[in-house]
Amino acid sequence: MTALTLSTAAAPGLRADAIVIGVAKGANGPSVAPGAEAVDKAYDGRLAGVLETLGASGAEGEVTKLPAPSGFKAPVVVAVGLGAEPEKDAGFDPEALRRAAGAAARALAGAKKAAFALPLAEAADAGVVAEGVLLGAYSFDAYKESAKEAKGARAKANGKAPLAEAALLGGKPRDKAYKAAIERAAAVAEELNRARDLVNTPPNDLDPEAFAAVAQAAAKEHGIKVQVLDEKALTKGGYGGILGVGAGSASGPRLVKLSYTSPKAKKSLAFVGKGITYDSGGISLKPAGHNETMKCDMAGAAAVFAAVVAAARLGLEVNVTGWLALAENMPSGSATRPGDVLRMYSGKTVEVLNTDAEGRLVLADALWAASQDKPDAIIDVATLTGAMMLALGSRTYGIMANDDAFRSAVHEAAEESGEPAWPMPLPEHLRKGMDSPTADIANMGERMGGGLVAGLFLREFVGEGITWAHLDIAGPAFNEGGPFGYTPKGGTGTAVRTLVRVAELAAAGELG
Repeated sequence: MTALTLSTAAAPGLRADAIVIGVAKGANGPSVAPGAEAVDKAYDGRLAGVLETLGASGAEGEVTKLPAPSGFKAPVVVAVGLGAEPEKDAGFDPEALRRAAGAAARALAGAKKAAFALPLAEAADAGVVAEGVLLGAYSFDAYKESAKEAKGARAKANGKAPLAEAALLGGKPRDKAYKAAIERAAAVAEELNRARDLVNTPPNDLDPEAFAAVAQAAAKEHGIKVQVLDEKALTKGGYGGILGVGAGSASGPRLVKLSYTSPKAKKSLAFVGKGITYDSGGISLKPAGHNETMKCDMAGAAAVFAAVVAAARLGLEVNVTGWLALAENMPSGSATRPGDVLRMYSGKTVEVLNTDAEGRLVLADALWAASQDKPDAIIDVATLTGAMMLALGSRTYGIMANDDAFRSAVHEAAEESGEPAWPMPLPEHLRKGMDSPTADIANMGERMGGGLVAGLFLREFVGEGITWAHLDIAGPAFNEGGPFGYTPKGGTGTAVRTLVRVAELAAAGELG
C-alpha cells in the first residue's frame, strides 16, 4: 500500500515526481485552491490562467498535468479538480477532497513519490486526503503474469505500479490529531482494499472454505475470536437456509463468526454479510450476460469482514461481531429446487419459489444466529436485488430498517463516510405477497418493489426487540464502468466505511 507521510516542507524544495494541487471551479473560471500558494507564486500568480488555457475548469475529478516552474525539484505539477468553489469562509467538502486525492493518485501510477498540496484546514482534512490517496492508488494484479515476472520491481502488468509514497504538505507531523487522522485512514483503507481484493478474486480460488480461511488468518493476526461452522456443524445446528443454498455446489457452505471485544465497551453491534462466492442462480439459472460478474455476490461478507478487522485495528471501545454467511449457488442434481421447503435456523419454514433469490436465505440464518447474542443493533449488508439497482442506480445503496431513527443514523454515517446511500421504506402491504400455502413464508413476493420485499423478508428473521438495518449494496459494490475518483473498476469495498463509522459512533455513545 502507498506509504503516507505528513510534511511541513515547502513545495519548491521537495524532491518528488510530482506536486499535486487543487483547482476549484469558480464563477469566472478555475481558481487555485488553498495549499498551493507557493506553486501559484512560482507561476507569478498566473497559474489559474495557465490551467484555463490548457482546458482545465476545476470540475470534480479533472486532472491536468503541466511542467513545474523553474527551481522546483519536482518536474511536474498535477492539478486536480475539486468541483465548485466553496462559499466564503467555508471549507471544501470532504468527499470532494477525497475524490480529488484519489483521482490524482490514480493518475500518478508508476511514480515513486508525490507531494499533495491540497487544502488541509484541519486534521480531518488530512484524514480524507490520505484515505483518497490510499483508495485511489489501489490496483489488483494478482493474476497478471507480467506482474509476477516483475516481482520486486516497479514495473507491473500495465507497466506502472501504484504510487509508492505520498507526502501530505501542510500536515503537522507532531500533532496528535493529524497523526491519528492518517493512522485511521491507513487502517480503514487497507482493510477496504482487502475487501476489494476478495471481491475481485476469481470464484475458482475463493469458495466458502477459502474465504473462511482468509478470515481465520486475519482474526489470528488481529486478536479477533473466530468460529467457523462447516457443513457438519451447520447440519447439526439446523441452518437450513445456508445449507439449502449451498446444496448444489461441490464446495460446501460455511458460517463464520468474528468477534472483536473491547474491555471498555458499553455497546455491542452485529454485522451480517451475504457471502455468495459465486451465484449462478441455481436451478433458476441466470440468463446469459448476467453471470460474468457474479464473483461479486460476496461483497457484503467482504465488507463485514473488513469492518470488523478495522474496528480491531482502531481499538474501538465497542464490541463488534461479524457474521459471514458463505455459500456457492450452483445447479446440480443435489441443488435446491423451486418448490422446495427449507426449515431455517429460526425454525420457520420457507418455500423457495426462485433459487436466484438465495441471498435472503443465507442472511436469514445468519440474522437469527446474530440475534441470539442480543446485540444493541444489527446491520446486514448484501448485494441483494437488481430491483435496488433499478431504483437507485449503480452508485447509491438503499437502507431499510425496523427503526426510523436508526435508519437515519446509518444514512448519516454513510454520507459522512463518502458512501452515497438513500433511506428506503418497508411497506407493510408488500408482506402479504410472500404468504405461502405450504410454508410460513415464501422467498419471493410482488415483483414491483422487489428490493423492499427482500427487506421485509429479512425482517422476519431479526430477533424481537433488536434494532436492525439492511443495506442493499447491489449497485455500488462492483463497478463495471471505468474508474472515477478513488473508485476502481471492479470491487469497490462499498459499506466498509459506513460500518466502521457506525462502530465509532456506537463507541462514542452517539449512535442514535
